[in-house]
Amino acid sequence: MTRLHFASALLPSGWANDVQVVITAGAIAAVTPGVSPPAGDERHDIALPGLASLHSHAFQRGMAGLAEQRGDSTDTFWTWRETMYRFALAMTPDDVAAVATLLYVEMLEQGFTRVGEFHYLHHDRDGSPYADLAEMATRIAQAAEASGIALTLLPSFYAHGSFGGAAPHAGQRRFICSVDRFAALMAASRKAIATLPGANIGIAPHSLRAVAPDEFAAIIPLADGGPVHIHAAEQVKEVEDCLAWSSRRPVQWLLEHAPVDQRWCLIHATHTTNEEVTALARTGAVAGLCPITEASLGDGIFPAREFLDAGGRFGVGTDSNVLVGAADELRQLEYGQRLKHRQRNVLSGGAGASTGRTLFDQALAGGSRALAQPTAGLTPGARADIVTLDAAHPSLAGRQGDAAIDGWIFAAGGGAIDCVWAGGDKVVEGGRHRLRQAARERFNASVRRLLA
Repeated sequence: MTRLHFASALLPSGWANDVQVVITAGAIAAVTPGVSPPAGDERHDIALPGLASLHSHAFQRGMAGLAEQRGDSTDTFWTWRETMYRFALAMTPDDVAAVATLLYVEMLEQGFTRVGEFHYLHHDRDGSPYADLAEMATRIAQAAEASGIALTLLPSFYAHGSFGGAAPHAGQRRFICSVDRFAALMAASRKAIATLPGANIGIAPHSLRAVAPDEFAAIIPLADGGPVHIHAAEQVKEVEDCLAWSSRRPVQWLLEHAPVDQRWCLIHATHTTNEEVTALARTGAVAGLCPITEASLGDGIFPAREFLDAGGRFGVGTDSNVLVGAADELRQLEYGQRLKHRQRNVLSGGAGASTGRTLFDQALAGGSRALAQPTAGLTPGARADIVTLDAAHPSLAGRQGDAAIDGWIFAAGGGAIDCVWAGGDKVVEGGRHRLRQAARERFNASVRRLLA
């Protein structure tokens, strides 16, 4: 049993002072506000629940910063993708484990305590399956276990290069599955995470351009009640190609042909019409926004204000992992809206409301729903995922309650995080993960070899 005492903590009911949290077997057993710190309690200043990065491609952390030289032609998502393919084709299972481990260490240091791993790097470098179909998924699970982050594994089905069942690109050969092979991969992936504390599994049809309608119908039942994630409407070209194929836009097609509900998370959904925004909000599905990656790739800006006004729910993900940070994603989300609307505090929700608090609450609730976590926050029964902020940080000095969240998101960034508990285990102290040095050394060795 672990007993923690916080001078201030954000509970589901709001901010409370002098809060004792008791942790048993990795879960929060009791939360008691308004009590003096008993002898033996570990004391901290400001406590928040950990957030989820609901969308991650772990292997891409290894190529962060490698696609920042402009080529001869217009540089877009589609040219960036060629760099990603070349990098993915070179990685061994050991490389994937090394890269994912450092990524998950960094996520924990930056306030993420659960990750939704949208995992499509399945096969060997020539495209043939490993003897264990879940070899790569097992390496992801090992990285999660080593770091302590909670894992929602989302094996991705990828069969085609574009709409209408087009043959896959040669660079996609490590991703490609038949329906039967994918069913076997799902079964093997369930075994890979079976003993991992806090882990669960869903399914991820990669996108409408990569999955034909008959395949779509065949694989959705493999989720077995778990979450369903899909890339949708990230790029204008994707929307144009989908219209040419089906006379429907990607989100429109999904709403008409797929059982979209609260289990679903539409990643990006950047290029959506007002009608699509309203209809998507009604389904209860989560919009999985990845603001830093969307900015990095030149995707565009999601209509977040309109989606929230329609009652929609969002979470945030780190996607390409070019920069990892919970505060960074939330800040970029709001700043994108400010640039779009040429206003300030666009997503605050109303006069006098804290923008940071609104963003945080939305990301907590949306991330929990998207990754099938029925209990979220600092409340009995929830996984003990807790982040503390350093009240002595210059951007938090003298700030309390929502002002502390605003200071963290808009001024301090990850430097304000002091400690992090993941499943009740303190994995970050003084802003530093206990595995940071070893994970960096292993990561650096892999990336140096890959770039040699």
